[in-house]
Amino acid sequence: MENNLKLNFEDYLNEKNLTNSQKEIKESNFDNFIKNGFPNKRIEDWKFSDLKQIISTNFDNINFLNREIASSIDESLIDDLEHNKIVFINGVISKIDFSYENEDKIIVEQNSNLEKELSDNVMLNLNTAFVSNYTKILVKSGYQFQKPLFLFNYLTKDLNNAGLNSRLDINLEDDVALNVVNLSNENLNNNFLNYRQKINIGKNSILKNYSLDTNENSNFRYSYKDIYLEKNSHLEYFILSKGSKFSKHDINCFLNNEYGSIVLNGIIDLDNEKHHEIKTEINHNEENCKSYQLIKSVLNDSSKGIYQGKIYVNSKAQKTDGYQLSRALLLSDHVEFNAKPELEIYADDVKCSHGSTSGNIDENSIFYLMSRGLSYDQSKKLLTNGFLNEVIEKITNENIKSLVKKLTGINE
Repeated sequence: MENNLKLNFEDYLNEKNLTNSQKEIKESNFDNFIKNGFPNKRIEDWKFSDLKQIISTNFDNINFLNREIASSIDESLIDDLEHNKIVFINGVISKIDFSYENEDKIIVEQNSNLEKELSDNVMLNLNTAFVSNYTKILVKSGYQFQKPLFLFNYLTKDLNNAGLNSRLDINLEDDVALNVVNLSNENLNNNFLNYRQKINIGKNSILKNYSLDTNENSNFRYSYKDIYLEKNSHLEYFILSKGSKFSKHDINCFLNNEYGSIVLNGIIDLDNEKHHEIKTEINHNEENCKSYQLIKSVLNDSSKGIYQGKIYVNSKAQKTDGYQLSRALLLSDHVEFNAKPELEIYADDVKCSHGSTSGNIDENSIFYLMSRGLSYDQSKKLLTNGFLNEVIEKITNENIKSLVKKLTGINE
């Protein structure tokens, strides 16, 4: 696979009209990726998800040279919800629609120049090496979005054994409010998707970000996000991790000024042999900041779920309030759940807690519901929905909450 990657990269450089500076950035990142390869279990952050083994088992080769193919998308799931949209087809922007907004307040810059950087994360090296449509969105100070922004990641049916690297950065200036929903379609072919995002949330700004992976597909997905919060800003982040064959959400948040707050909730809902991981790191770098995390997992058949969560408190981050809880419901003897909750605290005036529990479904509750006329499967479904609904109810946007319930089949 390494030789194929080198050929892909040489062809990629020959096709693109890059400046010497941009070519140098890409080459240095590619060299670092080739030197280290896909991450394996010897790396602490990947101890539960050996990506090198997963890739070698499921791919003979990955083709990182792909072309945009014109196509339409199915928006039937959200046709009753007014929204703005950016549509990606095979990793390339096909459509931008901000028809509900004042477009003078929104700047979209495509094919932006990359910054000179060399990350320790080899997946970011791979992204920088191959990304060709680096997009930035800037929302100007004081603007409040009227409707949510949907990001559609659409893969055409003929895409197979492809590697897609995309990057979309969002910069919210001061006093901005925005809701973002990430949605993907079905693709039953094996593809490797590597997403990167950097988000800045300005003073007094609010971002609500919903990442929904619900459609059954055979894709292998890695998503990395750096999110920076300024004074009195707020982030609400929700993850529904269900559809892909393999998925890892890597979310790093930085509370860099006082009175910032984060609410990060997630659901891992798996069957068959799916393997999903949520990894979060909340960095409290200033005083008087709050963070709340709740991750729930439901695992069936031979699936594997992982949650790694860390709360870091800087020595000057006094009066920090940090909470983290992971709970898992195991519906089969063949599932695997791993949790690694961490607290790293260097301040003394803080309130922080973390915890993780896992267990089987309560058979007494099953028996009670069956005595009321439900079947065993109906009883199990009702209890599972109730377990997950606690997380969904924390979504503060009622329209998005209804959409998530529709996608998960949980009745309101």
